[in-house]
Amino acid sequence: MGRIVLGLGSSHSPQLSTPPELWLNHGEGDKNIPMLLDNAGDHRSFEELLEAAPSNIAEQLEAEVLERRHEANQQGIGRLSNALEDARLDVLVIVGDDQEEMYKNDNRPAIAIYWGDTFTNGPVNITPEMSESRRSSAWGWREPDGEKSYPVASDLALHMIEHLRDSDFDIAHINRIPDHHSQMGHAFAFVCRRIMQANVVPIIPVMVNTYYPPNQPTLGRCYALGKEIRAAIDSWPEDIRVGVIASGGLSHFVVDEEIDGIVMKALREGDSDTLVSLPRERLNSGTSEIRNWITMAGATEGLSHQWSDYVPGYRTLAGTGCAMGFGIWS
Repeated sequence: MGRIVLGLGSSHSPQLSTPPELWLNHGEGDKNIPMLLDNAGDHRSFEELLEAAPSNIAEQLEAEVLERRHEANQQGIGRLSNALEDARLDVLVIVGDDQEEMYKNDNRPAIAIYWGDTFTNGPVNITPEMSESRRSSAWGWREPDGEKSYPVASDLALHMIEHLRDSDFDIAHINRIPDHHSQMGHAFAFVCRRIMQANVVPIIPVMVNTYYPPNQPTLGRCYALGKEIRAAIDSWPEDIRVGVIASGGLSHFVVDEEIDGIVMKALREGDSDTLVSLPRERLNSGTSEIRNWITMAGATEGLSHQWSDYVPGYRTLAGTGCAMGFGIWS
């Protein structure tokens, strides 16, 4: 039978692949984001967030703080990469979300599984209109040496689709990248580029629509999805070692240390009741990717928390940025 032996969680923000001196450059783009949500889940302009920012926000943007947090991020990614290599996996299930990459409003499934033979990532593509920070971070998602295809455990992926179908999940499937988008989405590319690196094992991309109403899965449905992914792997006839990684989160584009702390504590303690009862109004925009972690938690239920870290990546005086989370369960 198949066995899930490793759970991982990682943010995938471009800040993770950007030198700290350019974090504030990322923040310049926050001023134009139309979906800035405060910590109550209400839409706010950048100017409104400036007025309500934490009193110590200027300290969060000091150069030595950014440098220290950048280093913590790199150490976190390194620990995940080492854990992945040490686990000697046969398959890695990547739970991520699609952001107008493979799916658009003409067809946006709540949950989809990719089961083509390979999943292709595209080359780094620097364009004149890209900000300095975006240019500097492109290597973290895309291939500096040109297009690269990663193997997919397509037989097991098909088995998962069929198991989920028989377990009353309405699963969309996809076995080739659409013509309008020639490369894997960034949630999956980050895992391959920064965490899997040269230790390439077959992957299974699981796409959860975390971002876009009206068909975002409930938190309970995400946890149940993870449990059924585990049941599908348990029922696989071959003796294989499988890992599951959540890609995305934590809170952004307004850093919400309170909700992040609740999530990380629940993940450490295996507290599924808290995870599925989080206030959904606070899990929108980038913070919505916490759903991927909840799915991973369901799939790895029973594994023990080994290590985790939390790094709030503020980048403007309005308190915007990306909060980074990392974790290992085995």
